[in-house]
Amino acid sequence: MKYIGILLFILFLDSFNTIHAQSKIVLVIDAGHGGSDPGHLSENPNHLPEKDLNLAISKLVGGYIDQFLTNIEIVYTRKEDSFVSLDDRVEKANSINATYFISIHCNANDKKHIHGTESHIHDFNATKAVSFAKELEHQFSKRAGRHSRGIKDNGDREHTLQVLKYTKMTGVLIECGFLTNEKEANYLNTSLGQEVIASAIFRAFRSFIQAQHPNVNFIKDSNSPKEKGNVISKNSKETFTIQLMSSKTAIEIDKPEFQGLGMEVKRLDLNTQSAYKYLYVAGTFTTKEEAKIVLEKVKKKGFKDAIIIPK
Repeated sequence: MKYIGILLFILFLDSFNTIHAQSKIVLVIDAGHGGSDPGHLSENPNHLPEKDLNLAISKLVGGYIDQFLTNIEIVYTRKEDSFVSLDDRVEKANSINATYFISIHCNANDKKHIHGTESHIHDFNATKAVSFAKELEHQFSKRAGRHSRGIKDNGDREHTLQVLKYTKMTGVLIECGFLTNEKEANYLNTSLGQEVIASAIFRAFRSFIQAQHPNVNFIKDSNSPKEKGNVISKNSKETFTIQLMSSKTAIEIDKPEFQGLGMEVKRLDLNTQSAYKYLYVAGTFTTKEEAKIVLEKVKKKGFKDAIIIPK
């Protein structure tokens, strides 16, 4: 009987661990500012205020996670142009025992030449937040072609950020770029710019949670209806393209490497002061599955860092 009891206990632990490993994590996506609080403004009157850019990028990030990942519950602090106090943002995240917190913002500086992304944490003792912030800045600089200004904490800022100090979960506040820099403001006010930034945040989050939760399957079954539905945006005709690479100087698209792909290659001017000023894309696909098939062929032809992005 003693051995039967031990066996049952082991089976119980195994069952508990399996259930625990597959449990959902809760992610709060916080679009900074909103309503009567516009946030930072560009000098261009045709540009969106920070609050609208934050919301657009937040929804894109949530859409990518919802479409391509599983075992994640997304909670937004706001999904429309409404004012939410800092206290309410903190309380909402804490009240639901969120696992992770991402606050999305755009930056400003009196020195208009300053540009680039920043990932803010409470302090460098928060090791998980540091790991997430490192992955974010890696994706911004190496994959999205943005200028990274690195990770900032209380010491760098010389003040605390309420949504990082008082939330109980691992949190990062992301500054997507400077609206006081003309080229960066122009970039952030384009659909492409918002999608590239959101894609970088999505990839960083995916890599981070896979490392933090190795026993949880976060990759959604490619045969699931939602994956096929292309629900990233409100546009049901959302299409995809393959990002081949980025470059600091313009590369002619008639080069043999591009021609060998058998697809039309387009060079896009990122309109940024980042070192990487040009993006090269190829193909148009109506579903992610179609793009994945071609992506494998593209990688075999030498473009090992190629990725799929919304067109």
